[in-house]
Amino acid sequence: MDRRARILVLYASQTGNAEDVAERIGREAARRAYLPQVMSMDRYDPRQLASENAVIFVASTTGQGDKPDTMKRFWKFLLNSSLSKRWLENVNYAVFGLGDSGYQKFNFVALKLDRRLADLGAKSIVYRGLGDDQHRSGYEGALDPWLTSLWSAVRGIYGREEASEPANDTAWQLDPPKYKIVYHQPHISSVAEGYSTVTAFSSLRLLSTADASFLQIKNMRLTDTSHEQDVRHLEFDLGGSGLEYAPGDVLGVFPAQSEEAVSRFMERCGLDEPALVSVEPANAVEGYQNVAPVTLRTLVEAVMDVSSASPRRYFFEVMMHFAEAEHEKERLQYFATSEGRDDLYNYNQRERRTVTEVLEDFPSVRLPLEWLVQLVPRLRPRYFSISSSLKAHPNEIHLTMAVVQWTTPFKRKRQGLCSTWLAQLDSKTGVVPVWVTKGILKLPRPSVPLILVGPGTGCAPFRAFIEERAAIAASQPVAPILFFFGCRYSAKDFLYKEQWQAFAQDRGVLSQENGGGFFVAFSRDQPRKIYVQHRIREQSKLVYKLIEDGAAIFVSGSADKMPADVAQAFDEIAAEMGDPRAAPKKLEALGRYVVEVWT
Repeated sequence: MDRRARILVLYASQTGNAEDVAERIGREAARRAYLPQVMSMDRYDPRQLASENAVIFVASTTGQGDKPDTMKRFWKFLLNSSLSKRWLENVNYAVFGLGDSGYQKFNFVALKLDRRLADLGAKSIVYRGLGDDQHRSGYEGALDPWLTSLWSAVRGIYGREEASEPANDTAWQLDPPKYKIVYHQPHISSVAEGYSTVTAFSSLRLLSTADASFLQIKNMRLTDTSHEQDVRHLEFDLGGSGLEYAPGDVLGVFPAQSEEAVSRFMERCGLDEPALVSVEPANAVEGYQNVAPVTLRTLVEAVMDVSSASPRRYFFEVMMHFAEAEHEKERLQYFATSEGRDDLYNYNQRERRTVTEVLEDFPSVRLPLEWLVQLVPRLRPRYFSISSSLKAHPNEIHLTMAVVQWTTPFKRKRQGLCSTWLAQLDSKTGVVPVWVTKGILKLPRPSVPLILVGPGTGCAPFRAFIEERAAIAASQPVAPILFFFGCRYSAKDFLYKEQWQAFAQDRGVLSQENGGGFFVAFSRDQPRKIYVQHRIREQSKLVYKLIEDGAAIFVSGSADKMPADVAQAFDEIAAEMGDPRAAPKKLEALGRYVVEVWT
């Protein structure tokens, strides 16, 4: 590839958004006659970075400033102290970040990456772009103007005099698809069916694979039936698998789609369910291995999310090329422009329209299968904090899960795919494909005091923490634990009430006799709303004593206002005690203040 016109686009994506942005940059670069190469950071050799001319980085921030898994190796290399301040002096770069300003560490990964690249001598060619999920158009609200500036800057690097926009005859050209579909005769015996498809397609990087499938042995509603929120306690039998996990670990779950949703999609697209197909890259891919054929229905069920995910903007652009009705073609082209960005966001993302619903709104569109495979969002795993200790429950994994339900701006009722599926599984026959990954919450050694703040289902990882400490306490001394729990009503959503109260009595790990305590905030039982931050302030002396004794503070729950309000409560205690070392930011730097939140 000609280095003079080459543009390398490196992305780090957790949910697919950063990958989508990177691929868009690659398409726009090709339309401007550059030579783009789009790669995930975990597939690129960072030792080659100094030999690049122009590199565009796209990185998402997850949770509280966390890097995507695909960026960790790349980032570790960049932090190597042996790299000189002039190592990247010949590299021109740009950074676009994806984040959510509802989190305290908004776009933290992009900010750190930009700073580190500059420290290594690289030259920034355009302002740092920061996409925000809170924007009325999502991250594309910042992306569109940033791309305009980017292409102007890139044109300057290569000394091109032509306009920064592509020519009219290439602006709406249909790019070649990334995959090709191979049809097979029905007598082929090596057909991958069911969840074996998860393994079969992993070599194409379409899916993450599950470690094993386990029987769900308990499915119990924790909240009162009169309460609007359905929260479940789930238990899985590990059998003789030997699977191990630690408090703070996370369970990945691969959900199943309903037969009705899959059939509806296949009927709309005119797909022959029994047909045997395999999917191959359109161009040669190093290390690619052929996979066994599967039926079209299995391909849709196991790979393509036709039940819950909304299509991305490029989906509408490609649909335009296959629309037979002129009015549909015009509307799709409008949606694909920056002028139609806000209307597309309101129509698509805010309503969480599925691929099937979009296709039904444009009945003249007939997308070929290779484009459906490329454009339909991947069926992705969901992750839940494990809410049990293996010491307390040998051979079991427990989850504490809210069944997700919401109403869209246009009053459509929506349900979470995975939580609804798990809640409806039979507690004696339901088998779930799962795997364990490390979470950001790690239980310290038994001699370290704990301050836990977990309202609602945020209590899940702390149930594991407390059960683990209780099991250890049977044979050795353990440090005190303060646990602050919050819910709306004492009679409706007081999750694990009896268990917490038992731990707080008879010299249990939450008992005052052991220097600990269990404190509950009910926000709706009285006219004045009381939240966990109020209980923390009420116990300021006890809280500060444990901080002085070296306590680690863990916060888990919804990302709304809770994390900031809780941090402010701890800040106020530090100020009241005249000890700035007890402030959350100081403790965070020491690894003693850890937050895990979700939206």
